[in-house]
Amino acid sequence: MSSASHSHRPKSSAGAGSALQVHAIRVRPGQELLGTLQAFVEEKRLRAPFIVTCVGSLTKATLRLANATATKTNEVVHLSGPFEIVSLVGTLNPDAHIHISLSDFEGKTVGGHVLGDLEVFTTAEVVIGEAVDLEFTREMDEQTGFPELVVQPRPQTNQSA
Repeated sequence: MSSASHSHRPKSSAGAGSALQVHAIRVRPGQELLGTLQAFVEEKRLRAPFIVTCVGSLTKATLRLANATATKTNEVVHLSGPFEIVSLVGTLNPDAHIHISLSDFEGKTVGGHVLGDLEVFTTAEVVIGEAVDLEFTREMDEQTGFPELVVQPRPQTNQSA
């Protein structure tokens, strides 16, 4: 890629390494999964959090499908389960960007961008990683029309304070 093509890209430390800290949480029946994860991230003051893995089940979910755009955001499905969580991936900074795959009682799968309403059926066991040397933020991307991930080195703080 020529250096000229980098001029329009947002600042990023893509490829930068970081130490990893791991957290685990169990979300109980009836709790809303995304909100619970966001509250955990806020409580622990995680600045570059992401989902490592998740197993569990849901009774419902609201997802935006793949053909949605910034101007056509109505491609939304409201699902009623029960469903097994077969995949949950993404970043958990304040404007979380999470995708999920669910399977129904016949093993058929559906997936998309999580909008919320992820009600836990029996359990959700989630492992959350944090890149402790980085900070995740989001900035509006004119090309996509969505707030996209910006990865930056974490500002150094005085450790003795």
